[in-house]
Amino acid sequence: MRVRTRTAWLLAYLAVLLLPIYWMLNMSLRGNNDIMSRMALYPSHPTFHNYLQILTDPSWYMGYVNSFAYVSINTVICLVVALPAAYAFSRYRFLGDKHLFFWLLTNRMAPAAVFLLPVFQLYSAFGLIDTYIAVALAHTLFNVPLAVWILEGFMSGVPREIDETAFIDGYSLPRFFVTVFIPLIRSGAGVTAFFCFMFSWVELLFARTLTVTNAKPIGAVMTRTVSASGLDWGLLAAAGILTIVPGAVVIYFVRNYIAKGFALGRV
Repeated sequence: MRVRTRTAWLLAYLAVLLLPIYWMLNMSLRGNNDIMSRMALYPSHPTFHNYLQILTDPSWYMGYVNSFAYVSINTVICLVVALPAAYAFSRYRFLGDKHLFFWLLTNRMAPAAVFLLPVFQLYSAFGLIDTYIAVALAHTLFNVPLAVWILEGFMSGVPREIDETAFIDGYSLPRFFVTVFIPLIRSGAGVTAFFCFMFSWVELLFARTLTVTNAKPIGAVMTRTVSASGLDWGLLAAAGILTIVPGAVVIYFVRNYIAKGFALGRV
């Protein structure tokens, strides 16, 4: 009886959790007039017109290309910067190390709007507005501290004797770090890449402010559905479903690393 009760509660929880996604999928398979005229639990005459419009209109699908481009750049930059930084915090003690580590986390705690004006003026001066690198670098302000914090937890779990043994065997620090140490914390790197990707993918304030046309993300493109006649609900729902897909794909490929990260790291 207790197992059945838990199963029932779990199914109810999943139903509530998945209801918004199902409803968005339902709307994406219907026309706007059908959506506005009646409420339906499922599309009686499903259509893929909304998806075809997004996938064939450059002004739409380029939003996904732009988002994926700067998110990927941001993830790579965060890992390249955070891996050696986390190793330094994990293995060395220096003056002000704990204060510096806390200062990194305060950048993640601060609202994005606090940094928006100085970042915009700085990028305007260097001509970086409306480029992928502009948004990618802006997102590192929040993702690098998070990446360092997560990776430091994984690295602290690796015994220091491994470092000492490798150095005795003649490994240089760069060779040891790349060939020995990083494979030992690959689960932590996978978890870190996942969080950097997702936080950058869903961030909109910097992505919308620092782009105009060439690098405009899908979140900003979706606001174009607002017109004098109102919202194009079906088109907006289809765009929302396609926006969920990259995150679901990333979760599928790093699911094992995420499980290990929750068990071993600081996640």
